[in-house]
Amino acid sequence: MSDHRPRKRFGQNFLHDPNIIRRIVEAVAPKSDQALVEIGPGEGALTEPLLAAAGRLTAVELDRDLAAALRDRFGPALTVVEADATRVELDSLVPDRETPLRLVGNLPYNVSTPLLFHFLGYRNAVRDMHFMLQREVVERMGARPGSRQYGRLSVMVQYHCAVTPLFRVPAGAFRPAPKVESMVVRLVPHAEPPVAVADEARLAAVVTRAFGARRKTLANALKGELDAEAIRAAGVDPGARAETLDLAAFARLANAEQQ
Repeated sequence: MSDHRPRKRFGQNFLHDPNIIRRIVEAVAPKSDQALVEIGPGEGALTEPLLAAAGRLTAVELDRDLAAALRDRFGPALTVVEADATRVELDSLVPDRETPLRLVGNLPYNVSTPLLFHFLGYRNAVRDMHFMLQREVVERMGARPGSRQYGRLSVMVQYHCAVTPLFRVPAGAFRPAPKVESMVVRLVPHAEPPVAVADEARLAAVVTRAFGARRKTLANALKGELDAEAIRAAGVDPGARAETLDLAAFARLANAEQQ
C-alpha cells in the first residue's frame, strides 16, 4: 500500500521502520485470547505483526481507501471498522464484553488529545493502551507538579491511568517524516483511582478552569466555582497557581463545597 498518498486532513504519517515496529509489538506482547483494537492502522505496517501474534484483530480506520485495502490484504482475521475513532463506542467493538480491550496505535497528532480523553471514558473496559504520540504530548501526560509540561492532560490522565513512557521514535521512522519526535507510551487504567473524588465531572471542570488561566492564582482562576475561603478550607493556598498542585490537591478542590 506504499502508493497511498498520505492525507494531511487525516494527519497521516505512516510508520515504516521495522525496528520500531518490532519494539512496539514486543512492548504490547499480544496473545491469541486477547481483544486487540488497533487505532488508525494506516497501511498496516503494525497490523501485520500484531495479527501474526494475536491471530485476530479489530482495526478502526477513518480513511475509506485504506480500510478497503486492509480488508483485501488481511481478510477475515482483521475486522475493519470504518469510523472516526473519537466517536466510536469502544466497548461495542468486540463480541465478548467480558474480555478487556487492549488498544494500540499511532495516533494522529492533530487529534491526539481528543482521542485520549475519548478512550479514557472507556477505561473500565480497557486493560491497557500502547500509543505512539508526539513526544511533547507523552511528556505532558507523565509530567509532575512544578514542571513546564504539567497541565490539564497530566492531571486527568494520571487520575485515570499509570503512565509509562517507553521509547522515543525519530521522525525518519515515518512517511512523510513529521517535524517532531514521537514517543511510545503505555497507559494502564487504575483498578481504583489514586485519590477519592465524589464527582469526576467536577474534577475535570476544576482542573480545566485552573489550567485555563494558569498564570492566575487559584482564587482568580476558580472564581465563580470556589471562593478563597473554600480553597483554603480544602487545604490549598488560594494564592497558588495550578501548576504547583498535585493530584491529591485537585481532588480536595473537586470535593470542596461550591459557593
